[in-house]
Amino acid sequence: MAGDEPKPDEVEGEDGEEVTDLSNSDVCTKYQEAAKIVNLALTGLVTQCKPGAKVLDLCEFGHTVIHSTAQKLFTKKVNGQVVERGVAFPVCISVNDVVCNYSPLPTEEREPLKAGDVVKMDLGCHIDGYISVAAHTVIVPSEEEGAEIKAETEMGNVAVAAYNAMLVAANAISAGAKNTDVTKAVERVADAYGVKPITSARMHQMKRYVLDGIKEIALKDPSSEEIERGEQLAECEFEQNEVYAVDVAMSTGNGNARPQDLRITVYKRNVETQYLLKMKASRALLGEVDKKFPTLPFTLRHMEDVRQARLGLNECVQHGLLQPYPCLHDHSGLVAHFKCTVLLLPSGTTRITGLDLPPYFTTTKEPDEETVRVLKEMEEEVAKKAARKAAKKNKRKNKT
Repeated sequence: MAGDEPKPDEVEGEDGEEVTDLSNSDVCTKYQEAAKIVNLALTGLVTQCKPGAKVLDLCEFGHTVIHSTAQKLFTKKVNGQVVERGVAFPVCISVNDVVCNYSPLPTEEREPLKAGDVVKMDLGCHIDGYISVAAHTVIVPSEEEGAEIKAETEMGNVAVAAYNAMLVAANAISAGAKNTDVTKAVERVADAYGVKPITSARMHQMKRYVLDGIKEIALKDPSSEEIERGEQLAECEFEQNEVYAVDVAMSTGNGNARPQDLRITVYKRNVETQYLLKMKASRALLGEVDKKFPTLPFTLRHMEDVRQARLGLNECVQHGLLQPYPCLHDHSGLVAHFKCTVLLLPSGTTRITGLDLPPYFTTTKEPDEETVRVLKEMEEEVAKKAARKAAKKNKRKNKT
């Protein structure tokens, strides 16, 4: 009977289970709507990166944009349940030597931004558990109105390298290709520009409510020491209807980013681990996390009682209940960080998040021939899509 057919949000496969990959058009729509919010938040943050701006205020600004915008979408209940939507990864604003994951507590705010600071912003949004993420790098402008932003030669070079590596990696993630193919492409770009990938960075497959999926991509081949320590990633093949976070960070130094003195504030519940906690504060913390952030990363700043939460942290982390996201530093050189989300659709790989490279990031170095070819093909494809979109718009306009 027609009345028994699944609603659009409840498309079922042959086995009767809900289809949660891109073969379900409604799932694709949710990824794309989350992506629009991510790009909106990034665009807003870029305008807010001014001398005197506080990192905490920037984090809260981005959070508010994501949360408030997401709440306006998919407001109808499905089977009597509210569609969850909002922040999928806390807004992190990492300045200069800090590479990633800095989202401070109010009591631990660092000095405000100043002209010339290099700011890396990282965030994510989800609609019904379908996640889109992005990261972007900018330079804080001068307070003088209309003053031109100028990047150091090395900063421009590493930013162009990281951005182009992100584009090339996104292009290389296609059905039938392997993670090792992407790693080689990223290393090829890095070598051409004379920079180093941040060794601890990884690209991940994403699934519903899963930010860091099983399939991973390294930015560089492992060293012999890393292989001995068992840090070599398993080879995997990409398949149609998968989703990936293409995450690239590069340095003019050695690329060995490490945790230092900044407090870790971003954590994620490890849903596969259970343990009977002994401390009352630990049990209270885990209970609040299970209620408010059961699967996706969160910042301690958004707990009801931050001081009480900090008391319970150690026991939860020691027993693997919470996974920390440490703030990484690289004092060996200048760092740029870019990230986008790609969908492996039947029509090909589609990038749905990420802003354009800021025009003040330039370099005199030339990429290798293969990278030039790939970037040219991508540019031509973007131009074709824009032309088709314009033609459709004109056609509709002429009809009216």
